[in-house]
Amino acid sequence: MTDDETLPVARKTWFRSGFLKRYDPWPRRLATVAVIVALWPVLMTFVYAFVPPPASNVMIARLIGGNGLAYDWVSLNNISPYLPVAVISSEDARFCSHNGVDWIEFGDVIDEVTDGDGEGPIRGASTIPMQTAKNLFLWDGRNPIRKVLELPLAYWMDLVWTKRRMIEVYLNIVEWAPGVYGAEAAARHHFRKPAAKLTKREAALLAAVLPNPIKRNAGKPSKRVSRIAGRIMARMNIMGPYVTCLRLKGPL
Repeated sequence: MTDDETLPVARKTWFRSGFLKRYDPWPRRLATVAVIVALWPVLMTFVYAFVPPPASNVMIARLIGGNGLAYDWVSLNNISPYLPVAVISSEDARFCSHNGVDWIEFGDVIDEVTDGDGEGPIRGASTIPMQTAKNLFLWDGRNPIRKVLELPLAYWMDLVWTKRRMIEVYLNIVEWAPGVYGAEAAARHHFRKPAAKLTKREAALLAAVLPNPIKRNAGKPSKRVSRIAGRIMARMNIMGPYVTCLRLKGPL
């Protein structure tokens, strides 16, 4: 091989061993981080099928933001059966029948947006699996990217977990007052009793504050919160056939 022929080879060798050696690892590292971030919820969904989450992403973000952290995990057997029924009545009536996303509710919300009255939807279409995915693995706030990520996560979690496990995790990680997470901490914060002792009305009041636990107070409800709780209690009376997937024990 002549000197002229070896020159391009030398340049290629320098480019690969010099330039790429200096700069190529960063794209690889970023790609590795992206893969780990993407796979983390997939892996931890399996883990949390058996192990209580030590904390959620929303808890950590709120703690960094200056909120406190009151979080006491209890099993669904140690939560009043009124509470899951109240929450499902208020947040996700087709919880037992959909696979993580309620497209019927999505259609209703779209109809409200496009009906031309200019007021927009009066409710959201976020299911309990979607809210669990948001609280556990994503972040709070109105962000279209987060909404897109919620959908596959909700389907995945609903596939891996039983409905009973889903509501158990949700009731234990959702925020019920600033820095107060889960049914046990909420019951003690608002009513000075364990979650197992919640009455039907107390459960309805807790469900009524879920859309905005920062401004609404279940222990000292406003007239509006009391009215919402009354409507939830009325729905609870007919929810029996729609919550059989939970295999609840006790009076409903």
